[in-house]
Amino acid sequence: MPRLQYSIEMSLLAAHNLAVRLDGRTILSGVDFSIQAGEIVTVVGPNGSGKSTFMRALIGALTPSSGQVTRRNNLKIGYVPQRLHIDPTLPITVARFLNLPVRRPNSAIAATLDEVGLPDIATQQMTTLSGGQFQRVLLARALLASPDILVLDEPTQGLDQPGIAAFYRLIDAVRGRLGCAVLMVSHDLHVVMSASDRVICINGHICCEGAPTAVSSAPEYQEMFGLGTQGALALYQHAHDHNHEGCTHGEAAE
Repeated sequence: MPRLQYSIEMSLLAAHNLAVRLDGRTILSGVDFSIQAGEIVTVVGPNGSGKSTFMRALIGALTPSSGQVTRRNNLKIGYVPQRLHIDPTLPITVARFLNLPVRRPNSAIAATLDEVGLPDIATQQMTTLSGGQFQRVLLARALLASPDILVLDEPTQGLDQPGIAAFYRLIDAVRGRLGCAVLMVSHDLHVVMSASDRVICINGHICCEGAPTAVSSAPEYQEMFGLGTQGALALYQHAHDHNHEGCTHGEAAE
């Protein structure tokens, strides 16, 4: 199938022939990517496939070994990391955490906590939060910057199924309010269909990409996750008001 075409000029973030080497080992190579305003793009792949490296290179936390990453001028990025450790002996309230590194008005903090479903939690200690509450506080911190793009690295790790579903509903509502793009790494294959406009499969390079229904039928995807032609994602349908036709197939992962 022909490769999906997205306008680099209209992109919030784009990568061309991106490669990353760490400790003498090639993690990513030959990656071309772009994301447009308002898109929800999910990155999937097996453990060690380079997903987190890909995200960190896009936001500037890692320097590519070769290739180029471009970002729209004055692009505001809200980043929710895969994990964040806070010393259990450190006394820090939710409000204080949300004021780092930039102090925010109390009204903005209260409104954002309310949006993520955590009203009246500002004075609670971060170390007393449940896993789901902690992830929502991380999301609130990212939202306080009114981002153009929200980057989430496995944001539902450690949550139960109801918590995962609620988190994705929240992300969709945030996208609707802000009009921001959402780029996220996920292992939640059973909800990728309903949560994404586009899916990218990474295993050291982009193996396939496209609309969720197209990717779920791609041989590379099915082989990567051990799915048959009627795999788990076939149970889910994705509805939106715009189309991303086709799926790109690359060489099989080494």
